[in-house]
Amino acid sequence: MLKFLLICTLAVASRAEITEEEDVLVLKKSNFDEALKAHPHILVEFYAPWCGHCKALAPEFAKAAGMLKAEGSAVRLGKVDATEETELAQEYGVRGYPTIKFFKGGEKESPKEYSAGRQADDIVNWLKKRTGPAVTPLAGVTEAESLIADNEVAVIGFFKDAESAGAKAYEKAAEAVDDIPFAITSDDAVYSKFEVSKDSVVLFKKFDEGRNTFDGELTKEALLAFVKANQLPLVIEFTEQTAPKIFGGDIKSHILMFLPKAASDFQDKMDQFKKAAEGFKGRILFIFIDSDIDDNQRILEFFGLKKEECPAIRLITLEDEMTKYKPESDAITAESITSFCTLFTEGKLKPHLMSQDIPKDWDKNPVKVLVGKNFEEVAFDSSKNVFVEFYAPWCGHCKQLTPIWEKLGEKYKDSADTIVAKMDSTANEIETVKVHSFPTLKFFPAGDERKVIDYNGERTLEGFTKFLESGGKEGGAPAGDDEEELDADDLDDVEEGQDEDSDGEDDDGHDEL
Repeated sequence: MLKFLLICTLAVASRAEITEEEDVLVLKKSNFDEALKAHPHILVEFYAPWCGHCKALAPEFAKAAGMLKAEGSAVRLGKVDATEETELAQEYGVRGYPTIKFFKGGEKESPKEYSAGRQADDIVNWLKKRTGPAVTPLAGVTEAESLIADNEVAVIGFFKDAESAGAKAYEKAAEAVDDIPFAITSDDAVYSKFEVSKDSVVLFKKFDEGRNTFDGELTKEALLAFVKANQLPLVIEFTEQTAPKIFGGDIKSHILMFLPKAASDFQDKMDQFKKAAEGFKGRILFIFIDSDIDDNQRILEFFGLKKEECPAIRLITLEDEMTKYKPESDAITAESITSFCTLFTEGKLKPHLMSQDIPKDWDKNPVKVLVGKNFEEVAFDSSKNVFVEFYAPWCGHCKQLTPIWEKLGEKYKDSADTIVAKMDSTANEIETVKVHSFPTLKFFPAGDERKVIDYNGERTLEGFTKFLESGGKEGGAPAGDDEEELDADDLDDVEEGQDEDSDGEDDDGHDEL
């Protein structure tokens, strides 16, 4: 009997305890399976205590957990300290912080990546879409008013017949949107309260006009375009919280106004910017960036700007390639901005390529210094083999490479046909060479064919030497064969300061742009 009691006591003691901090479950390897049994739907954040982005997310994550708990929802939020629970982090492929995954139905395998914003409302709405109906029925005015009051943006479909073709198209559109609540009503009192006289779709929001009414044929595609065009403010300020909405959206053309909030004419310039934005809804996203904020300095650097050069306007596309555009005029007026955007939409603008001035001593040292203005002449010299490091001054991997690259330059300084060079790619851009991460190493062999070969070998003096002596064959690959295209996520990393990698560095030995 004593032995039996002892076994029972040990069994109870061995049950992993699941504690909570601010309504968020504290998860570990020892209690993870038990947590999934007790709470089949859990959104889990894998974080690092030192990660700045995790610290910024923490209050919103806790707020979302509290909101769901207060509603009596079965969905819970949990967190894992990935620096302590390394085995669990490795199991779920955690490479950066924060990594957020949704475990549904108690299933451990293949959790879904969280893909919405980092504010409490975004988190709650995303989870409700994942666990409930895409469209919530509204029984009366009180429910409709609560939906509008509780959300930054909400959409209500007014349909007398929920089985009509329009209502079905509305439901299909709702299923495709993760971060905005959709509701439906046929109640006469709700129609009257919101002055809706016929079947329609209305988007309610806590900014700009306050509401937008859909006008057109009720199709899924048309409704999604309507929501896309109206769900964000005419001008959205870039912050860590708004970044996922900015870069996760369908609008890939962004115009940015760099302006200090403390400027005496801030409101005047903001009004001009907003006025211009009215004519490009759904086509170009208008973004304001406070140029005084330290965390935004990397963004200024990316566009070749300094604080003292602000206010300034720049435009960027995030389609197949990141392409930047600069207006000819520095004036920030509705007319000048509208003209600039119109030329862009008509395809009449030339990309803006940054370049520093050519240093007087650019060829004095063994490693030659290239800038945009002398790159073409040096790199594509048909009589020279030119090996170039494209770097960023802040890149840790570039700093580690510097002594080796200098030794390589020393080794070939007296060569008649080989040049070792470097270029700061944060201040210089080349139309024929796209740099996706730092450091990027490219070889431009002698000849008239203008070949470009990527270096993919070991970053050692011996590896570089073998590569050069083999004419770019040992350790090389034709440019483009092993490149990853720069996309919106990469610029998101630039503008957020990048979500930290699990080991503080990219595993491939590159710092992403």
